[in-house]
Amino acid sequence: MHSTRPSSPHLPELDRRGLLGAIIASALCLGVPRRALAAKDIARVDDLIGRMTIEEKAGQMTCLADSFRPFNPPNPSVGIQDEKRLAQEIRKGRVGCLFNGIGVAGARRAQEMAVKESRLGIPLLFAADVVHGLKTIFPVPLGEAAAFDPELAERTARAMAIEATAAGLHLTFAPMADVARDQRWGRVVEGSGEDVTLTGMLVAAKIRGFQGRDLRREDSMLACPKHFAAYGAVAAGLEYGSVDISDESLRETHLPPFEAAFGAGALTTMAAFNEINGVPATADRALLTDILRTEMGFTGFVFSDYTADEELVAHGFAEDDRDAARLAVLAGVDMSMQSGLYIRYLPELVKSGAVPMATVDVAVRRILYVKAAMGLFENPWRSLDEKAEASRIATPAHRALAREAAARSIVLLKNDGVLPLDADKAPKIALIGPFAEDRDNLYGPWAFYGDPGKGVDIAAGIRAALPAENRLAVVRGCNIHDGINGGIASAVKAAKAADVVLLAIGEAQDMSGEAQSRTAIEIPAAQQELANALAATGKPVVVLLRHGRALALHDGVANASAVLATWFLGSEAGHAIADVLFGKVDPSGKLPVSFPWESGQEPFFYDRKSTGRPVLGQGSTEYKARYTTTDNSARYPFGHGLGYTRFVLDRLRLSDTALRWDRSIDVSVRITNEGPRSGSEVVQLYIRDRVASRTRPIRELKRIERVTLDPGASRTLRFTLSRSDLEFVGAGNRRIAEPGLFDLWVGQSSAGGLHAQFTLYAEQAGER
Repeated sequence: MHSTRPSSPHLPELDRRGLLGAIIASALCLGVPRRALAAKDIARVDDLIGRMTIEEKAGQMTCLADSFRPFNPPNPSVGIQDEKRLAQEIRKGRVGCLFNGIGVAGARRAQEMAVKESRLGIPLLFAADVVHGLKTIFPVPLGEAAAFDPELAERTARAMAIEATAAGLHLTFAPMADVARDQRWGRVVEGSGEDVTLTGMLVAAKIRGFQGRDLRREDSMLACPKHFAAYGAVAAGLEYGSVDISDESLRETHLPPFEAAFGAGALTTMAAFNEINGVPATADRALLTDILRTEMGFTGFVFSDYTADEELVAHGFAEDDRDAARLAVLAGVDMSMQSGLYIRYLPELVKSGAVPMATVDVAVRRILYVKAAMGLFENPWRSLDEKAEASRIATPAHRALAREAAARSIVLLKNDGVLPLDADKAPKIALIGPFAEDRDNLYGPWAFYGDPGKGVDIAAGIRAALPAENRLAVVRGCNIHDGINGGIASAVKAAKAADVVLLAIGEAQDMSGEAQSRTAIEIPAAQQELANALAATGKPVVVLLRHGRALALHDGVANASAVLATWFLGSEAGHAIADVLFGKVDPSGKLPVSFPWESGQEPFFYDRKSTGRPVLGQGSTEYKARYTTTDNSARYPFGHGLGYTRFVLDRLRLSDTALRWDRSIDVSVRITNEGPRSGSEVVQLYIRDRVASRTRPIRELKRIERVTLDPGASRTLRFTLSRSDLEFVGAGNRRIAEPGLFDLWVGQSSAGGLHAQFTLYAEQAGER
């Protein structure tokens, strides 16, 4: 069973002893030895802070783009310094962290300057956006979330950490802990979807994988869950947009995954670009200090996002850059990314009294304690080993894991029996579409360091699976956004000559990710036209969707014989797709996001509220909460996903229909594989609080369990629920549970399932 509300130490006062104790507690939760913050580390940090000038303190609080190494991913070109200028800044002690460069040689040059040529010799921290792979690219996070498997998420994160630390990195700006409920938002692709519980499970797993059991190990990489907070709630899915939500929604939907992250040992986090209720997160002391530290017990340090402190001016919240630096540091932003505001303005702000030196010292102490916990003072050359760089990156084992993860991320949305294909019978296959032989869009966004030439495209994967290459015809048909002269005619000809059509369509990778909000989450018109023409041939069409969000599917796509969500699957995409198409791997993915009927339904998510006028079953829709042009449901709901065998649930049993206040109830259900082959299923448990002092969602996911069974085999699964699983945020922002009746479902998606009820009773009998 999984919990998404791990206990976290609370930090009522941000003094040195309290911070140290909380960091030690967090370190011990990770299994990091107590020596990670031994007395000598504390003494070293005390000594350094006592000797540092305000300029050197501001330097530790500054993170700049890495000019020593060959690659800086695209970002707004703000404040980029050449290597010579950056080297001067490091020698002066005016840089604490470099980001988004990889390679041991360049990192060693920079670290030599910091350790041997600066006055105090404080080592640099090297960071980068390693979101779903360094050289071995795994499925995009949203795709991997479809596996509904924290253990897999931990394994892929561990592989990423092994590669990234071999390339000279200490920290990754991942995982994204934002709950994303509007598929128009481009950064849906970077997270785990629309559900709070699933996101919390996967975020915690990623952090365990990135950081390992000991932060001082060469292959341990600090995780930085982001974006704190509520970035996934930007209005209308518009990138960098505003967020206007209730405290209840903030605390119930958007904060729990961060609680899970900190409970798993994360010692850094990143403030969000967005404002919340009129206050930009980067300047929100109530968010970054009162909630994050005092309430949630976060013990590490906070990054700004890229130039987000400087952007307080454009928000209309700061008068100028100096004021922006003041607001950010007073709010609780410890490290400024790329703007350079802290190094430019903190010395004068402290001298004038606008920022207390004590505030700066707290921020620097947080940063230095984390560096100490990593062992950087004892070994500034950790993760800077040329031998590791030559041996630990893009290994066969990592490629095998990428193939496994990719296959398990695929979701079979629809199948009229055409799949799986029988490779031994060598069907004539027409592979059609702009992504059939495409390698430029295999990886998806946030895979800056991967080599596209080493990715396996769909055609290559299918050829490797077929006994004879002449059974496969490949036709592009159209481009991603526009047609090709004669393209549809060639595609139709190929389809008519084939036994089955594989149609590879969807989004280019630059249509998802940061700054890629879309008003219509649909297949581009040229590809839709191709799909409609192929549907008219009468041949069975299997749609292979490439995408970084849920899509609204129409006509020839929606009505195809089979539809698979294949996301951006990474290095082994082609092999993984072939594994599923030919039945080598039974599809077992489940949707982490709801597929709407129409774009206009967004934001759409399964755990919505009922309203006072819900549409009930097949009843009247007049004067009800609905759209006039579409069904008030999902085409494919959260948790949906088919396989090649048939699982049946029965014998739902509750140990008691009365849940006592400080006790628990057990839920059991039998699952049987009644199909012809082995397969895996994800069994999902949902609840609903029927009557409460705050209206509650129509369903909430509480438990998942993956089970693999041979044909004819059965297994009884058991779940345990307690009062804490029924809590919600009530009056005064308190987490409460209220006595009363609850619905419970155990099923294979968020729709349907076996149903039961139980009642939560208070400690003493009484009225609700």
